[in-house]
Amino acid sequence: MSAAATAVWGRAEQQDFRARVRGALLGGAIGDALGAGVASLTLDEIRATHGQDGIGDLVPAHGRRGAVTAATQLTLFTVDGLIRAQVRRDTGAWHPPTDVHRAYLRWAATQRDWGPDERRKDNGWLAREEWLYTRRDPSRSTLVGLGDESMGTLEAPKNPTARDAGALARSAPFGLLVGWEPQLVCQLAVECAAQTHGHPTAYLSAGAFAVIVHGLARGETLDGSVQRALALLAARPGHQPVTDALKHALGAVRQGIPSPARIASLGEGHHAEDALAIAVYCALVGEDIRHGLRLAVNHDGPSETTGIVTGSLLGALHGETALPPAWLSEIEGRPTILELADDFAMEMTQGPALHGPTINSPGWLARYPRS
Repeated sequence: MSAAATAVWGRAEQQDFRARVRGALLGGAIGDALGAGVASLTLDEIRATHGQDGIGDLVPAHGRRGAVTAATQLTLFTVDGLIRAQVRRDTGAWHPPTDVHRAYLRWAATQRDWGPDERRKDNGWLAREEWLYTRRDPSRSTLVGLGDESMGTLEAPKNPTARDAGALARSAPFGLLVGWEPQLVCQLAVECAAQTHGHPTAYLSAGAFAVIVHGLARGETLDGSVQRALALLAARPGHQPVTDALKHALGAVRQGIPSPARIASLGEGHHAEDALAIAVYCALVGEDIRHGLRLAVNHDGPSETTGIVTGSLLGALHGETALPPAWLSEIEGRPTILELADDFAMEMTQGPALHGPTINSPGWLARYPRS
């Protein structure tokens, strides 16, 4: 993995980037929470419970309104791993997939432990957040893939038949590496997806999603970002199902007024490429973030998955200020998400001032230890 290019950030650029990072993480959490309340329901069951227009607001899930699922938990640990990778570059150890994998193992500990292990100072601050120590419907593939400390790779992936969207749903943060070239963003997302989801359509969907977010975080259009993802996919073995799904999503945009039937034509979302296609379609046709997210969660498939992917896209596209305040105020773990988003933005824009061969900021290294 090559090092990212060093960028010079002006104040306005830093503020825009931070807003897009916050938007992607908070937008994804909103979509996750909106879908969590109807995740196990068919569209007919959603309508029977919430009216003919389907769900239009946050409803209780996991004992509260605004609860997020494992998809958001894992997204946060992805961010944590990426920050740790940047910090560890000072030691000469530069292998981001390893640092992300270690972050995922820290998440796996939250699924089996009662609470934070205060003796593990090298865990950093995120793993000490007590609200994360709860199981929120992680996919079986994710739990199995992280069931031991061995790391799946593209040459020897974990769960080679796993085609669900578990890896896709956690992959938005790779796209926020705006100083990287798109092909490197894709490669990193693909390698990290293979740690739990070894089917080509699962890890290539994650790579395509990361490339799309990358374009949006750079201020590009959604359509243009999808086209770049398609171009990068074309050279990869096994890409055709993902390519076909994205092209189907783009074609559906031109077929009339958005509807659940149009979304159903893209699949139910149980496979990663279908979930990505639904999210891209909803982000493209949504009149605003509320509309796009409502479209994304009112269907037969895993609503929390299509919700988080759509929310991440729209948040990266429009930034934090476009997110619905009423929904935002109820999101579980919002202070943690904001703190992590700001840390990521600071690391990516001001990292050399925080740590380096001759610079040691004790506070920062306590939050993101090199070990």
